[in-house]
Amino acid sequence: MLEVAQPGSSTSQPPRNEAIPLPSPQDQSFLINITFLKVLLWLVLLGLFVELEFGLAYFVLSLFYWMYVGTRGPEERKEGEKSAYSVFNPGCEAIQGTLTAEQLERELQFRPLEGR
Repeated sequence: MLEVAQPGSSTSQPPRNEAIPLPSPQDQSFLINITFLKVLLWLVLLGLFVELEFGLAYFVLSLFYWMYVGTRGPEERKEGEKSAYSVFNPGCEAIQGTLTAEQLERELQFRPLEGR
């Protein structure tokens, strides 16, 4: 018969850290194939538009589309994640490493940091 370890007993094991499962090689291969097909379709359409003498317009509109798709909206931000633009953060809090006007003035005028 199988015994179940009770909390506090010496046979109980510490909780494991649950890792996020990696995608299987089949899933990765599927994504690579889809990406390859998208690039191939884009190249075929680019060739078509070049023949129609609209190649530059197709290329520029494609760049705008990629920029639009590559940006995330505020609703897609994770809980607690700060925006790179401080005006979008609660209390206009800047992220670590942001160069402020006060810091730039201090550095240009060789003043010591306030905390030292």
